[in-house]
Amino acid sequence: MSPVPQARRETLRGVLPKVAELLQKRRANEIDDEVIDDLVSLYWLEWVGGSLQLTTTGKNVCRQLLE
Repeated sequence: MSPVPQARRETLRGVLPKVAELLQKRRANEIDDEVIDDLVSLYWLEWVGGSLQLTTTGKNVCRQLLE
């Protein structure tokens, strides 16, 4: 995977709380595939047993945004 450009990274930071909410509600199918790919490449999301979940880094980024 290629590195995620800084501008795209900032956009992803902005949508991460919504992504976390959709995952919590088991509605991952509503998340754009490109967003998933980029979040996985940033190590903010990971696949575990066929399911997506926030990584520790993803949880920390989300927490920082909500403070």
